[in-house]
Amino acid sequence: MKSSAILGRALAYGAILTVTIAVVGSLIGFLVAGSSGLVSALIGAGLTALFMGFTAGSIVLASRATNGDPSSTLFFGIVLGAWLLKFIVFIAILVLLRGQPFLEPLVFFFAILAAVIGSLVVDVLAFVRARESYVPGVQLPGEDISTSN
Repeated sequence: MKSSAILGRALAYGAILTVTIAVVGSLIGFLVAGSSGLVSALIGAGLTALFMGFTAGSIVLASRATNGDPSSTLFFGIVLGAWLLKFIVFIAILVLLRGQPFLEPLVFFFAILAAVIGSLVVDVLAFVRARESYVPGVQLPGEDISTSN
C-alpha cells in the first residue's frame, strides 16, 4: 500500500478541516461569546492541526523505522506510542487551559468536538479515495504502469 499517498491526502484534507474549524468556529464563537469565543475556536483549530500533525509524523517515523512495512509490530508500537503521547499532551493542555479568562468552555468544547469528528472523517476519506489495489502486482484502470508498486 502506498501510505505516502494516503498520508498526503489526509494532510491536505486535515488542512482544509483546520481552516474550516478556524473560520466557522471563530465566526460562531465571536457571535456567541465575543472575543473569548473567537479565541477559544482558534485554540481548538490550532489543536486540530497539532494533533493531525502528530498522527502524520508518527506514521512517517514508523514507516522509516520499519522500511515501509505497515504490518510490523514496531510500526504499530510507534503509532500507538504517538497516540498515547497525543492523549497525554491533550490532557495537559486541558489542565493548563482550565479556568483561563480568555477561554469560553462551550465554544472550545464544540471546536474540539468538530476536530475529533472531522479528523475521523478525514482519515476515512483519505483511505477510501486512495485507489489502492488489494492484490499486489495488479494495475488499476487509469494507473500508469511506472507508478504501480
